[in-house]
Amino acid sequence: MNTVRRPIVIVLFEGVDLLDVTGPPEVFSLARRETDEAAGYDVVLAAESLEPVTTAAGVRVLPDVTFDGLSTKSIDTLVVPGAVEVDSRRRVHALTDPAVVERVKQLAARSRRVASVCVGAHLLAAAGLLDGKRATTHWSTTRQLAADHPEVEVDEDPIFIREGNVWTGAGISACLDLSLALVADDLGEDIALGVARQLVMYLKRPGGQSQFSVPLRHHSTSRRVEELRQYVMRHLGEPLTVADLAACAHVSDRQLTRIFKTELGTTPHAYVEAARVEVARQQLEATDVTLERVATACGFGTVDTLVRAFRRRLDTTPTEYRRRFRTRPD
Repeated sequence: MNTVRRPIVIVLFEGVDLLDVTGPPEVFSLARRETDEAAGYDVVLAAESLEPVTTAAGVRVLPDVTFDGLSTKSIDTLVVPGAVEVDSRRRVHALTDPAVVERVKQLAARSRRVASVCVGAHLLAAAGLLDGKRATTHWSTTRQLAADHPEVEVDEDPIFIREGNVWTGAGISACLDLSLALVADDLGEDIALGVARQLVMYLKRPGGQSQFSVPLRHHSTSRRVEELRQYVMRHLGEPLTVADLAACAHVSDRQLTRIFKTELGTTPHAYVEAARVEVARQQLEATDVTLERVATACGFGTVDTLVRAFRRRLDTTPTEYRRRFRTRPD
């Protein structure tokens, strides 16, 4: 049994997302319970001062130590949460306070590995820690991350990504998936499985699993696009060619492609495939229907086409996905 207690430092700052801060410690504390008191993790919350930090939820969190008061010893894992603001048009923007960025840069230099939660990836990118790396963040700010930091290869799909000693996680609840992956990497799959059972969740979702539901992914800005989206969802079992969608929207094929690119950030073909995968995913989770019937109902036609789409979109197979995420008993 590994008897090393790994020091974990979680960065605190005003306006930080509450679950980003509280989720990882819960996983790490349960990992210690699954081993023994001499193994696992020591988690501390660090901030500029010892004054309570007000989170985005309005809940105040008390730091354990100041940044300057941290031990000079190396940090095992630096966890960087995020914060957002919402403008008058209901658009979400990740926040990057230069002072926090500088602290992250300093602490990362002392850390064995660094992990960002949700939009904390923007802080890592601003600190230069994601340069030349593939990274993810919450789907609502992936475009901002790519625009602000073109040197980062932004991938909006995965739940989490590991690039060397740098880990980035997706949406807020994905902090649990990311933390479980860190535990598995440190203490083994058996310990991580025990933690997952305590949390009543899966040990891990595949790293390539999509982090969002297609119908909720984009907010359309026009009634025409909303009608197109609804049309797609109602007719997934049909061919749904560009010509079909253009006729629905009463525009030319070229205009339709431009509409999808401008308003949904994708192509008609890619959007339809993503929608089909999403509905197929739901059927695999909640029903016992065969793969042949899933493929037909969702418009893939054949199981081979369904499998290729799942590999492309989720980096797994329909059979493996059903095994992991089935909500009905065998």
